[in-house]
Amino acid sequence: MEYQQTFQRYETKYLLTMQEKATMLQAIAPYMQLDQYGRTTVRSLYFDTENYQIIRHSLERPAYREKLRIRSYKTAGPEDMVFVEIKKKYHSVVYKRRLALPEKQVRQSFTTGQPLPVHSQIGNEIAYMRQCYGPLRPAVFLSAEREAYFARDGGELRITFDENILYRDSDFSLSSPAYGKPLLEPEQSLMEIKAPYALPLWLCHAIHDCGIRRATFSKYGTAYRRMQEEKFHANDERRTFYEPVQRVV
Repeated sequence: MEYQQTFQRYETKYLLTMQEKATMLQAIAPYMQLDQYGRTTVRSLYFDTENYQIIRHSLERPAYREKLRIRSYKTAGPEDMVFVEIKKKYHSVVYKRRLALPEKQVRQSFTTGQPLPVHSQIGNEIAYMRQCYGPLRPAVFLSAEREAYFARDGGELRITFDENILYRDSDFSLSSPAYGKPLLEPEQSLMEIKAPYALPLWLCHAIHDCGIRRATFSKYGTAYRRMQEEKFHANDERRTFYEPVQRVV
């Protein structure tokens, strides 16, 4: 199976209402078309240190940041191919480098801590990142229903719409159903524009006419913040129940 291993592009995100999405779909129709998979469920398993060092660093928005994840575009059985990806961002440019391997080999590697059974530059980069941060563990499972559009002229422009984005901090299996807590509001869609260079003029006009604005939105980052809020409130409730405030008279 042939697949693209490396990406270098600019990525911009927009949070849309369903009406804004419909307007954008109408505007891009002459230039973009839905890919052969239609609407799919993307599953992503992000890895991090015990104290979430990778995402905490990323949320500080430094010039350079990176993430490590395993991704599948369907429910993945042991023999199905999944992607092991390093996603890096330097200033405004996103670099993605990935390997495709059977799910059982990837699961065994990340369970035992052994290197992936691949000898390549990308394999070495993945191994270095795992070694650099020390033991990495599954941190969050994210799923999203995605529609992906590609350029009719054969160019590298891509536009995706993600909805029903869900997260959870357990059941880290790419073979499990997509379930969890929502990251978006009801009837909301996350549009991502992925382009190697500046956006074409027709797309700039479409964005302007639709009246939408760029958003700063990280799926993993937002999920991490939600999990920390949940932990804080849970701890606060336990303190309230077990440790009543002592009034000083």
